[in-house]
Amino acid sequence: MGNNQSVFGDKITDQDTHQLYTKFMKECPSGQLSLHEFKTLLGLRDLNSEADQYVNQVFNTFDLNKDGFIDFLEFIAAINLVLRGKIDQKLKWYFKLYDADGNGTIDKKELVSIFSAIQALNGNQELTPEEFSNMVFQKIDVNNDGELSLDEFINGVESDEQLLEMISKSFDLSNVLKVIQSGRRHSI
Repeated sequence: MGNNQSVFGDKITDQDTHQLYTKFMKECPSGQLSLHEFKTLLGLRDLNSEADQYVNQVFNTFDLNKDGFIDFLEFIAAINLVLRGKIDQKLKWYFKLYDADGNGTIDKKELVSIFSAIQALNGNQELTPEEFSNMVFQKIDVNNDGELSLDEFINGVESDEQLLEMISKSFDLSNVLKVIQSGRRHSI
């Protein structure tokens, strides 16, 4: 009951929400987290351009109302998705992240770009961005039009365990959550 270790098991408790709110407001007294504050909170400074682009894209997908800030509700929704979201919800989020131009499809250029950015940030991938992109399109571009629709992406990834595991590992945000949980902030 009074389990303080629940921070962040498989569900977010009221106590967790209160602790997150306290930390969020301490780090961001305005109640709105800017992109710069987001990067500072997570210690993501001096990134190369590809990694910086990825962080910007992650921020933009969390900024649900597109006002240039992440408020506490958007913040909690993002954490909840990462921790408790069903696989199809996560895949929709991944699709939105990959679809950099927002046109409703993912092409190889977008996939190479975002995977390059992910590699620049976490550095330990087995495939080159081009190899990864070619593999994804070979496996799930069912109509061979060079673009992945949301349905193709979700159905294709859900039906391929290896691809699902690779994509899930690529977007493992547990380190981000640990930084938030610990309240660690890097100085500007």
